[in-house]
Amino acid sequence: MVRREGLLLQALRHRSWCAENPGWESNERLEFLGDSVLGLIVTTHLFRTYSDIPEGELTKVRASVVNSATLAEVAIELDLGPSLMLGKGEDQSGGREKPSILADATEALIGACYIDQGWDAAEAAVMARFGARIEEAAAGPGGQDYKTRLQELCARLFDQLPRYTVTDQGPDHAKEFDATVSLKGEPRGFGRGRSKKQAEQAAAREAWEHLSQVTDVRSA
Repeated sequence: MVRREGLLLQALRHRSWCAENPGWESNERLEFLGDSVLGLIVTTHLFRTYSDIPEGELTKVRASVVNSATLAEVAIELDLGPSLMLGKGEDQSGGREKPSILADATEALIGACYIDQGWDAAEAAVMARFGARIEEAAAGPGGQDYKTRLQELCARLFDQLPRYTVTDQGPDHAKEFDATVSLKGEPRGFGRGRSKKQAEQAAAREAWEHLSQVTDVRSA
């Protein structure tokens, strides 16, 4: 994604590390740039691809993809946590797993990619990680995407993301999948489906409904 080592290191350099190591620039400026680049790439793709979806629904689709929870999820897929440069205190307090820090690093990487290789490379990198998510969100704007709902709620309430474990059983032509979603290390939802996605959605729904009963979701 980023070829120039200096830019890559800057994208991974959290302000807490810079506070302990004066003279180095944090990833905040790259994050600022990456936020705009990501937004424009997703918006342009939605505009060109989904001509039948009205503006209001396009806004919902974009919001379901361009948010801190999804950005943090992408960071986990890229295994950015171990590579982050954090201050000692932030590191000891679990900073490598905080959605806010992970999301910022993802945006910083996008910004660094844009500076390093230009628009086409940044667009390719974004679509490789966000394309399927955009397609899924556009298939049912405002629909029952409980994984996204749960991610966003957990990011606000706990500053952590839910974790899924999935097992399967049965022959290949009739497999069933069982999913468990854990919040802060504790199982909170279980689901079963004919696909991994269905099972995870069912588990996410159970966990989200439980949290919504004990928390005012609207003000969370």
